[in-house]
Amino acid sequence: MVNAIFWVAFHLVIIAMIVWDLRTRKGEKTFRENINTIIFTVAIGLIFGIYISYSFGSVEGIKYYTAYFMELALSVDNLFVFMIIFTYFAVPVEYQHKTLFYGVLGAIMFRAIFLFLGVSLLDRFHFIQYFFGAILLFSAYKLLKGGVKKTNPSDNPVLRLAKRFLPLSDSYKDGKFVMTVNGRLLFSPLIVVLLVIETTDIMFAFDSVPAVLTITDEFFTAYTSNIMAILGLRALFFVVDQVMEKIKYLSTGLALVLAYLGLKTFGTYFGINIPTLWNMGIVLGTIGSFILLSLVKNHQSSSNENR
Repeated sequence: MVNAIFWVAFHLVIIAMIVWDLRTRKGEKTFRENINTIIFTVAIGLIFGIYISYSFGSVEGIKYYTAYFMELALSVDNLFVFMIIFTYFAVPVEYQHKTLFYGVLGAIMFRAIFLFLGVSLLDRFHFIQYFFGAILLFSAYKLLKGGVKKTNPSDNPVLRLAKRFLPLSDSYKDGKFVMTVNGRLLFSPLIVVLLVIETTDIMFAFDSVPAVLTITDEFFTAYTSNIMAILGLRALFFVVDQVMEKIKYLSTGLALVLAYLGLKTFGTYFGINIPTLWNMGIVLGTIGSFILLSLVKNHQSSSNENR
């Protein structure tokens, strides 16, 4: 779909944005600064969608925007688990930025691998789409049952292995991953946190990758929409940390979207094909409606408390 020059240019832009984000994280940023970062990264994502629409047609542009906002919404919900992980390990706020930075790099790498494998499998074995559909239906069920919020970091097998085989320090000394204490090489708890976050993100990929591949089977669109959506993940984390309670129905909306995408996949077997524009309307409309419902309910609760 695109040539090698585009891929080089695209990743240079991504690297530049990641480096810029890292350089602006010398200290803890304010809520407004994080909001501005999110606005900037979302603006870049939207502008890139215009480029796709202009270069490859409006249909592909619609698919990009649908996948982009789908991944963005999933990221918001998944960040709740990252909060649990940081709380569980009592990670100081000043070291959370660094951990999330490497977490984003890992997410980009794993999404690229999983999306490439997913597209390759769909090209070779068409029936794989029904397997993806089943995954989405199961993911929807877990969300409706509150599976994400019941996540316990201590259940992560990587954590158990790390505690068993790595010489761990009790200190987060200067936010280092590896340190030397009395001539002995020790691993900071921060590296365990990073490992838990990376393995958790891999589990999240089992939701987001099938979801985006039911929207588009073009690797180019699937990959770029995912990467653009997670670029502002660090700033998004610190905003979500403060507003999570105000969007408590987002998980329900996402569950319905995942269920819809799963059923849509099985619908193709019976010749039921949802038009691209309708598909975007259903996905974005459902997510937006439940965010709005959350805000309305939160406002009503606040009003009742003030009476």
